[in-house]
Amino acid sequence: MKRVSIDVGGTFTDCLVLDDGGLREFKAPTTPADPVRGVLDSLSKAAIASNQTIEGFLEQVEILIHGTTLAINTLLTGRGAKTGMITTENFRDVIEMRRGLRDQDVSMFDIFVPPYEPLVERRWRIGVPERLRYTGEVLQALDEEAVWRAAERLKAEGVNSLAVCFLYSFVNNHHEKRAAEICEEVFGAGRVTSSHEILPVWREFERFSTTAVSAYVQPVVADYLDRLQSRLHQERFGGNLLMMLANGLVQTVDQCKGRAVYLLGSGPAAAPSAALNLSAPFAGGDLISVDMGGTSFDICAIRRGEIPMTTESWVGNHRVAIKMVDVHSIGAGGGSIAWIDSLGLLRVGPQSAGADPGPACYGHGSSEPTVTDADLVLGYVPADYFLGGSISLSEESARAAVDTVGRQLGMETEEAAQAIFETVNAHMADLITEVCTRRGLDVRDFTMVVGGGAGPVHAAFLADQLGIGTVFVPSVAALYSAFGMLSMDLGRDFARSHVSRVDKVDPALVASLYEEMEDEALAEFAPMGIGRDRINFTRTAEMRYIGQFHEVEVPIPNGTVTQGTLEGSVQALHQRHQDLYSFSMEWMPAQFLTFRLLATAARAPFDLQRLEEGAEESPAIKRVRRCRWNGRELETRVYDGDAMGAGTLIEGPAIVEEKTTTVVIPEGFTCQVDPFRNYVLRKSLVNASGNGKRASDSLGGRR
Repeated sequence: MKRVSIDVGGTFTDCLVLDDGGLREFKAPTTPADPVRGVLDSLSKAAIASNQTIEGFLEQVEILIHGTTLAINTLLTGRGAKTGMITTENFRDVIEMRRGLRDQDVSMFDIFVPPYEPLVERRWRIGVPERLRYTGEVLQALDEEAVWRAAERLKAEGVNSLAVCFLYSFVNNHHEKRAAEICEEVFGAGRVTSSHEILPVWREFERFSTTAVSAYVQPVVADYLDRLQSRLHQERFGGNLLMMLANGLVQTVDQCKGRAVYLLGSGPAAAPSAALNLSAPFAGGDLISVDMGGTSFDICAIRRGEIPMTTESWVGNHRVAIKMVDVHSIGAGGGSIAWIDSLGLLRVGPQSAGADPGPACYGHGSSEPTVTDADLVLGYVPADYFLGGSISLSEESARAAVDTVGRQLGMETEEAAQAIFETVNAHMADLITEVCTRRGLDVRDFTMVVGGGAGPVHAAFLADQLGIGTVFVPSVAALYSAFGMLSMDLGRDFARSHVSRVDKVDPALVASLYEEMEDEALAEFAPMGIGRDRINFTRTAEMRYIGQFHEVEVPIPNGTVTQGTLEGSVQALHQRHQDLYSFSMEWMPAQFLTFRLLATAARAPFDLQRLEEGAEESPAIKRVRRCRWNGRELETRVYDGDAMGAGTLIEGPAIVEEKTTTVVIPEGFTCQVDPFRNYVLRKSLVNASGNGKRASDSLGGRR
């Protein structure tokens, strides 16, 4: 039987197949007009490679894991549903007032910043009479007639997706449930999103905003998932289709349809797991995972083997408070367009040529210069072996596109290509520095793990700029996130808010909250035939010192909840606060805010195939190509990645051509092939006499 993971990116759709023959990689152009077609195209390539029809291939697939950028693209491009909201009377402006009227990334005193435009227009936000106390006690019963009138009015005005957000529904959800039932009778099933199902935690703005985002993207996501399931079943797929979530877990399609917000960033969320699984045995647990694809550059700083999570995310200008893998992204990929701004300065991105028409060198009609065009002009990317030769690149078109920038800058073509290359590298290096600095981390203490089709082309230059001594390029770098999906656990996280001082909280109440969440988890796993014996429960709690605005997450032991258990969490708070902020306040009283439960069911592990030893590098040399290195053109050795043996050591400058990516080894770097055909690049050390010295031969060696 086979396991397959598919990651739909902005330029390519990646398909990774795991079977008895090991891992096999396939790529097909993403089809923005109909992403389902791109998914089936990638599966067709996998089927052809197996000498099978797509029907015969899919019959053998036991699990298909899918990550998609559809939800986040829908939100960022404003192509979501016409969304309405029914909320507690007099609270319809919560999502517009936010925590301040200005954009979160600029000064609140900048009068030139336009006001925030909420996803739900004010005329489609309707308050209805109902009110609960913070304890969940009913102060005012729900006016069901008012809900009926509001739902009918919104439907008449063309609203086709509805968010129901009441105050304190995270404590008592009966009003919200009843309102949702009424609205579903008006709008139909699958068109109503309730805040207690999306984010049952305190802070009404975060809960309302996250629910509005989910309602906004839900119809688009549900339509896509329905079409994908239908097409797969037509092709005789009978296995389990699972979706990659933003929190680093996977769930069934049916569990995702009503919680579309959890698909935001579903592809990039898998990359940090890939970094840990691929490199941790050799590089330790301090990693900077970078993923440079066709449209974006994603980074995640992993410390001590712990993938960072956050509930403080903003997507565009919209607050999303679900628990997500802490991945930071910018528009800097192979398809990012170079342009000149109003000051005459060279800029790269965030605009992208995407999959259609793609970079100018694809020959599909685009004339705008992109990073891939610059890479081709510099000689780093092969014109005749892009994606293993399945796509022929036009160097003439690339040079013509780069010339449009060069003429404006008064540069020759190669000089302009070098400028584009260095500009995008500086942009990416700035993001890495910003992310690490905000967390108090020194980038020089980390190993860089590189993914994405364009990542291995730029990685060593980034490392050199940042002072990072070791770069780890997996053999599956071009399908980085897809590999991460294969190692994901099936599961879901749950949350219940209860704000209380530690010395005042009732242990029985906390125990009942965890029992309630465990019962909900068991109910979700039951249809998949997974019982309690296969489920792992991990308890945590969000805590803070009294008077603080932000909280931190600390572990809570499983088992019986006692006063001693809860008081022990205070010591965990001190330690966690010390780790994050370099200080703690033992004299301050602490409080609980939200209790969380992570329920997972681990899937079967798998091993990667090892290479035969082969220290001789000469059999792997396939040709020599003229490349530009820091302004100098040199005849550069080009190696065949498939012919490399374990232990092979290469001195830069050199290039390794893989079917799905290219590994560029600049001057001053060495590259060694590990037993699993991953590439370990190290900055050569230079002694006082100026003679070069190779880095340590130990694959686990770090700068």
